[in-house]
Amino acid sequence: MGRMLESSELAKLARLVMELREEHRDLDEAIARLQSDLQSDELLLKRMKKRKLRLKDQIAWIDNLLIPDEPA
Repeated sequence: MGRMLESSELAKLARLVMELREEHRDLDEAIARLQSDLQSDELLLKRMKKRKLRLKDQIAWIDNLLIPDEPA
């Protein structure tokens, strides 16, 4: 990233990543419950898994922003 983030921006991103991690955990639990049900909706399960992967990518991207660049 080209510029340094201000402390207020860092705080917002840290808060966002905590919310995304919570949603990721909740989805993980919901997926596990659905998978244990033999009559579960496969399309819903697939969508939930896709959402979980998107959350994981968003979390990784934000985590990368929060880690300061170190000179090589």
